[in-house]
Amino acid sequence: MANTFGHLLRVTTWGESHGGGVGVVIDGCPPRLALTAADIQPELDRRRPGQSSIVTPRKESDQVEIMSGTFGGQTLGTPISMWVRNQDARPEAYEEMARKYRPSHADYTYEAKFGIRNWQGGGRTSARETVGRVAAGAVAKKLLRERYGVEVLAWVTQVQRIVARVEVETVTAQAVEANMVRCPDAAAAARMIRLIERVRKAGDTVGGVVMGVARGVPAGWGEPVFDRLEADLAKAMLSLPASKGFEVGSGFGGVLLTGREHNDAFRMRDGRVRTVTNRSGGIQGGISNGELIYFRVAFKPVATVMHEQETVDVTGRDTTLQGRGRHDPCVLPRAVPVVEAMTALVLADHAMRHQGQCGDGGLRVASSPVAQAIG
Repeated sequence: MANTFGHLLRVTTWGESHGGGVGVVIDGCPPRLALTAADIQPELDRRRPGQSSIVTPRKESDQVEIMSGTFGGQTLGTPISMWVRNQDARPEAYEEMARKYRPSHADYTYEAKFGIRNWQGGGRTSARETVGRVAAGAVAKKLLRERYGVEVLAWVTQVQRIVARVEVETVTAQAVEANMVRCPDAAAAARMIRLIERVRKAGDTVGGVVMGVARGVPAGWGEPVFDRLEADLAKAMLSLPASKGFEVGSGFGGVLLTGREHNDAFRMRDGRVRTVTNRSGGIQGGISNGELIYFRVAFKPVATVMHEQETVDVTGRDTTLQGRGRHDPCVLPRAVPVVEAMTALVLADHAMRHQGQCGDGGLRVASSPVAQAIG
């Protein structure tokens, strides 16, 4: 069972939804990076349940504890282990699920693979697993910001048919955090919140799209074949609970254009090679080109609804099941910090891989004028 992600910067998450806790081990983090729990906690606070009226009411403080890998407020270069205790587990709410498979959950497929499953809130397949991702992502974001000057940001850009109108290049973290749905378009956010609240009262759920961006990524990060930067981003995003689609740059909309319309022309500006447009989404041939990286992740409606649905039990008999427990009516607001975390982990890993290949800390230096301009 693959619980580890990354090449040079490797993270392994562990724990179940209603067990003693959840956590992560980070291996490969460079030494002498200033790091304390205060650097991790704000990201976990953005992900934690119970933070607003449009997310699950499960009450978890999600207070992180750093168990290893730091000394005197700095990383040692050794494995960093962090964990969060589960405080509000209620496994009794899932007793019926021990005998019945929840529609569109991983209950049936997990048991088909392993022959056993933890039916208490989905166990390992629960979105609570993302606590470890966000904790690790906080370290990666700090590494990217302080050593490479890279900013990672995400926000809700669509809930069902409500689409935000924002300038991708100028969205700020303050604008994202200005409302509970984490949409920087205030008017669209108000409509999204009303929709989610209406759907929650009806015992139903709704999905949408999260936009992710990375600013300040230099040209040269990534690989040209199997480990393309967009391929690793796609893997990271599609590994998230409830994610169902990924597109970078123009994405599927690019099929409506001709090659001449879609191509990003090059031009020298301020001593740098730049593109006039950015339909590539900052990545060409699997390698960053120095422009803004942007992508979108589609999330389905949460599978647990408070209505009776058809299913089968563990003996194969037809039956019905009504959703119980505490669940998000819309995963998007809490998915935002998780998307940021996975983006940061991919970019930090590629930054370290590039440095290992080129020995320049991510800024390519060569003899040609164009290479010098890129650097």
